[in-house]
Amino acid sequence: MILIVTLTALALALLLAHLASVFVVARRLHRPAPPRPPVAPRVTLLRPVCGLDRFDAETLGSSFLLDYPDYEVIFCAARADDPVVPVIADLIARHPDTQARLLIGEDRITANPKLNNVQKGWLAATGDWVAMADANLLLPPDYLWQLVAEAQEGVALVTSPPLGLRAEGAWATLESAFLNGNQARLQLLADEVGKGFAQGKTLFWDRDFLEAQGGLHPLGRFLAEDVAATHLVRAAGRKIKLTTRPFAQPIGPRDLRAVWDRQLRWSKVRRDGFPVLFVLEPLNGGLLAMLLAGLAWGPPGVLALAWKWYGAELYLCWRAGWPVGRWTLPMMILRDLMMPALWVVTFGKRGFEWRGNSMAPTGLGAAE
Repeated sequence: MILIVTLTALALALLLAHLASVFVVARRLHRPAPPRPPVAPRVTLLRPVCGLDRFDAETLGSSFLLDYPDYEVIFCAARADDPVVPVIADLIARHPDTQARLLIGEDRITANPKLNNVQKGWLAATGDWVAMADANLLLPPDYLWQLVAEAQEGVALVTSPPLGLRAEGAWATLESAFLNGNQARLQLLADEVGKGFAQGKTLFWDRDFLEAQGGLHPLGRFLAEDVAATHLVRAAGRKIKLTTRPFAQPIGPRDLRAVWDRQLRWSKVRRDGFPVLFVLEPLNGGLLAMLLAGLAWGPPGVLALAWKWYGAELYLCWRAGWPVGRWTLPMMILRDLMMPALWVVTFGKRGFEWRGNSMAPTGLGAAE
């Protein structure tokens, strides 16, 4: 009897923590965004590109449709023969009223090819704040206003997790299940309690601050620039803020191997950058809570807990206006089954291959 009570209490504790995260994030997403400040600082929008994606014309094209009064766009490509270069050239030609240019070349300042690509844009930037936005991010017209509104006193970096939209098929929905109901929820929750983490999809920098830290060079100290950014800002005693709502990333089609490889890569990044938090990752997802409920009450306990767990996550997605379809629930369950396997496999080889580049841990692996 004592064992059943203990198992039940642990399962309920995990469920209550999950429900609390859903409640906090749902409330955040329906809170009005901060008002636009009276003064609009000049902003440089940096968009590193590499290879051609089916959504490039739309996502990169959104750079020209922003309603911000004083900004420039700098596209960065490492090679002149990159197939996305003609797409960018066409976009620039069709939007002559936007201050936009394409810079080509690579400065090998770190082991991170993204930073090496964007370095020339950073040096050429004329903005007081610099927004680094991945090529596959779809920018809403008020994108820069949302970032500037969070750039309050003490804030060195404004960021945002991506929101997976327009998933095509079951495996793409699996990727959205990782991005939306799990990762975005946890990132927004961390920001609510004053412990925001940088996300590489959007990095909006106080330029003077980052220059004082050594520019882009220190962002290459870990496997990913967002992990390095988080450590750097916190060590300097400054703040990281997330926008009230995440920005969209069109997903399109995916296969299971691509989803697994991407999630494994991010898992290795988290292990390298936040080893203490990584040890706690088996608590993430509903699998452990359902196992405890099953040990205490059998299949009825599993079903009862799963109904509440996934019902809450589905409610969050519905209330937030995030995609919910016929594959959403089964892919949420599959995601939670995959997470322990990803966690275990992460303890194998620490590095990974990314776009033909070998990435290996070089940072301090400081605990958070």
